[in-house]
Parts: sequence; C-alpha cells; structure tokens
Amino acid sequence: MALAAQGFTDPLPSGAPTMRHLRRVFDRLGLIQIDSVNVLQRAHYLPLYSRLGPYPTALLDRAAYRRPPVLFEYWGHEASLLPVDLWPMMKWRMARAQDEAWGGMRRIARDQKELVAWVLDHVRAAGPLTAAEVELAAQHLDGGRRRSDNWGWNWSNVKASLEWLFWTGDVMAARRNGAFAREYDVPERVLPPAVLSLPAATPSEARRELVRRAAVALGIAAEAELRDYFRLPVSGFREAVDSLVSEGELIPVAVQGWKQRGYRHRDAKLPRRVMAATLLSPFDPLIWERGRTERLFDFRYRIEIYVPAPKRVHGYYVLPFLLGDRLVARVDLKADRPAGVLRVPGAFAEPDAPPETASALAAELYRLAGWLGLSTVARPDRGDLARPLTAALGPLTP
Repeated sequence: MALAAQGFTDPLPSGAPTMRHLRRVFDRLGLIQIDSVNVLQRAHYLPLYSRLGPYPTALLDRAAYRRPPVLFEYWGHEASLLPVDLWPMMKWRMARAQDEAWGGMRRIARDQKELVAWVLDHVRAAGPLTAAEVELAAQHLDGGRRRSDNWGWNWSNVKASLEWLFWTGDVMAARRNGAFAREYDVPERVLPPAVLSLPAATPSEARRELVRRAAVALGIAAEAELRDYFRLPVSGFREAVDSLVSEGELIPVAVQGWKQRGYRHRDAKLPRRVMAATLLSPFDPLIWERGRTERLFDFRYRIEIYVPAPKRVHGYYVLPFLLGDRLVARVDLKADRPAGVLRVPGAFAEPDAPPETASALAAELYRLAGWLGLSTVARPDRGDLARPLTAALGPLTP
C-alpha cells in the first residue's frame, strides 16, 4: 500500500515523460524536497527518476521556474517544491514566521526593520535578483556585511532579510541560476493571477488539507509520519486527524508489528504485486521518516554526509535499492563528470537480499549512468556486494 501510494506501481511512460507524468507524480507525493548536494544529482530530480525512469530534468525546471509555474518553492518538508494549488495552504505558515522561522531571521525582522523593508522594495523594483546582487546594491546600507559568528552559513544581513521575506511569502524563488542560487522576486510576478486570487486557508483548513495530502501520499502511516510529511506543529494536528477520521477519509487500523496505531487513507490500494527496480534518493518521500522505513522494510537508514569519513559505515551519498517491494541493497555513488564515470565507492546487500540483487542493481546503475550522461559504471570499491556486482556489471553496456 505504501509503495502504491508513492507511485511505484504506476506504469512507466511508454515514450518520453511529459508534464502530464510530472503532475501525476506530484498528485501522489504532494511535494518533493530540495537539497543542494550535487555529488550525484541534486536531490529534487531523483524522485521523478525513481518513478518515471530517465526523464529530461528540464521538465522539472520548466514546471518550477517557467511562467506560469506548476510548482513553487517553499518550506514544506524542509525546503521543497510544491504544487501551486498549495500556495493558499501555506499562508498559515507564512503568518507564523515569528514562531517558526529560524532565530537569525527573526532577529533581522526585529532589529533591522528598515533593511528588510529596503530589501523588499529593491526586489519589487528590480527583481528577479540573487542574494549576491541585492547585497551589492545594499552596500551603502552596510547590509551586505557578513556576520562573524557563522550563523546561517555565514549569511549576510541582506541574505537573512531575503530568507525572512521568503518565509513570510513576500518574496519567492522565481528561478535558480547556474550556481543553484535562488533568484528572488515578488509573488505577483511569479504566480498565476488565478493562484494569487485564491483566499488564504484558515489554519485549521490548512492543517486538515495537509494531513489529508500526507495520508494520500503515504497510503498507510502512523500519526508521527502524517505530521512529519509537511512538518506540521503539534497544535491543531490531532483535530485535523479526528476530522478526517470522522468523515471516513482516514481509517484507523492495526498493523502487525507496529506499536503505533496506523491510519489508512480510504483510497489506498493493495496492489497484486510491485515490480519496482530503482534507486532512491536519500531525500525520497518514501524514506523520509526513518522509523517508518524500519517498520515497513526492516531497513535501518541514516545519511552520513555529515559524519567524518573514518566513521562512515556505508559512505557519503548512499542510495537504497528498491527491488520489487523490498529494499534489498544500498550503494554509495558519485558522478565523476569529467571522466564520464559513475563511481561506486561502496555496495552493500541486506541480509535477506535475493540472488538476483546484483544483476538487477547492475542494470539500474547503467540506467542511472545513462540518465546522468555518464558513459560507464566503475567497479565498486568495497562492500559485501562488491564482488557479485562487479561480475554483474561486466557484460552490460550503458
């Protein structure tokens, strides 16, 4: 049910994926998380690959950053891309900036009101602009000066002002430049008028709709996962769940092996089988909530990007491998673009991985390499799956 809800039983496109396929994925997932790490591929491109196969990344760029956009950037599950129809549902979070925004943003809003107002006026007059461009224009205000305490990745006061205005919804990301920096503009120049004219949802309406979309995306979940999907506050969450239960949209269930009560969305389907064979981003919505990943798949997963290299167990950027309805292996990957090679620093099988794991993973690595524009796949450096995977990679071609 969880895999079907996440789109892993949907048929792959018969030809090149189109905007219709992208919309189908977002109808299921509700949002995808943005992450800037580019050792393999930026994280927001990977969930579509996992569900559609190789697709042109320009499709996602066009949906998010070409007028009129289908998606917009905001704080959903961390920094995220969300369908534009959720803009009114995010107004409650924008209104709660004083409670939810990071401390440095709140400090700027409190202590640098004139600078924040100037930044908004400047973006309104000259946007879209990067933070660096606004900093340059703000030098006469001393707003571009970097802080010395390293708060917020050593953000300047201008950058903190922009991020505050982004949180409050006064500016948004019009597009990303080649360095993946946001170019900020005001919503009235980015969003379609039909979206801007929609009335803001009340906090209770927004919480209810976001819990509903989380339930659709998860299929079956415990309370903590329903709340985590859109990072909802505790306040008002229980009322949203109770409302959906009373209307029959959420069905309380017991799940064998779960201590927590489960909730199944009424439209969640139990597929006859799942025939997936794909790698998952560390930031894929299927595995966001690590406790749920363990309960569903008996798969303990941690991101080790911030772990010192000698202490890493599996590697720097490790992707789980979904085969059928099980997570059967994990691989540490790196795109060596100058050499045209997909590097495999590590490959590890789960204890009950089926015999076909190595051959299926080899085929998937070549598929991934082709999508990334890489000409070949290197033999894995280490791991208990390295030897069988090396043998499986041998006869294959990209």
